[in-house]
Amino acid sequence: MRRLLAILLLILAIATFLATLVSIYPADYWLIRTVDLVREPLTYAVLVLGILALLVNGMGRWVAVALFGVTALINTWRIWPYSALAGEEIPQITAADAEAAQCFTALSVNVKVKNTDFDQVAAQIEEVSPDILLLMETDANWISELRGVLSDYSYTLEEPQPHAFGMVFASRLPAVDARMVENTSRDTPTLYATVNLPNGEDFEFIGLHPKPPLPGWNTEERDANIVRAGTETPASDGDALVMGDFNDVPWSRTTTRFREEGGWRDPRIGRGTYPTFPANLTVLGWPLDQIMLRGALDLRDFRVMPDNGSDHRAIRATLCQGDRAQG
Repeated sequence: MRRLLAILLLILAIATFLATLVSIYPADYWLIRTVDLVREPLTYAVLVLGILALLVNGMGRWVAVALFGVTALINTWRIWPYSALAGEEIPQITAADAEAAQCFTALSVNVKVKNTDFDQVAAQIEEVSPDILLLMETDANWISELRGVLSDYSYTLEEPQPHAFGMVFASRLPAVDARMVENTSRDTPTLYATVNLPNGEDFEFIGLHPKPPLPGWNTEERDANIVRAGTETPASDGDALVMGDFNDVPWSRTTTRFREEGGWRDPRIGRGTYPTFPANLTVLGWPLDQIMLRGALDLRDFRVMPDNGSDHRAIRATLCQGDRAQG
């Protein structure tokens, strides 16, 4: 039995090392890109397996330990900026600074189109009462069930779809030039809107939900959608906020390119990974739902919300625009 365990650990060590090594290569094949999504739980797993291999005498013991160790180091290197030990990219402003600024709340919710826990989602929206609300995976049934909470918003833009890429944008702040655009795929809209603040300033809001890497769905279109949404905003030199289910993690080469080419700042950097999927196991999950800022927007708070019955956790943020905001 000990010999079989040693052989199994060696096979796992080789497999996880090769998968991690291949995932660094800039390929679009869905299976390779999926490794990016699970780097954090994979790191925990190989560390545990490495300790187990260290305790088991048998064939290839030290090879397995070394491979597990190298795999953990590679993945840790990729996700390090999103560790709480790294420096924060966006400092959190104080309550006093927030009082002197123009602040608003935003909530992004992937409802899961097949989910029927309408009341839980509605209750969470009512509890947060965000100024800006983005809903994803909304079909006609979801929009009908949430009509009560949506009626509290002065502006709504809806694009229901029967499968998984419907979208709803709702705002209590004045929104102009709001539209759903099919950047790359016929059935995956991207939202663009200009939102006016009471102080006379405005910012661009972008809602994004591209297709995930799945069998038959490689990532060329997803990657193009993400990067294009970040660089081709209507007011590319102004303040902007992007939210949504990217179906990608912040440390991937695609979302990193989105952030760097578009000049975006990520509140997760230096704070933690804040996993949002799967909702019932976020300790071992990964952060598919993103929020990023650009221009003179500051962060008052950012949090992952409690389970609302969907397979994703919602994300909530309070953003402020004021004299001390960073450009």
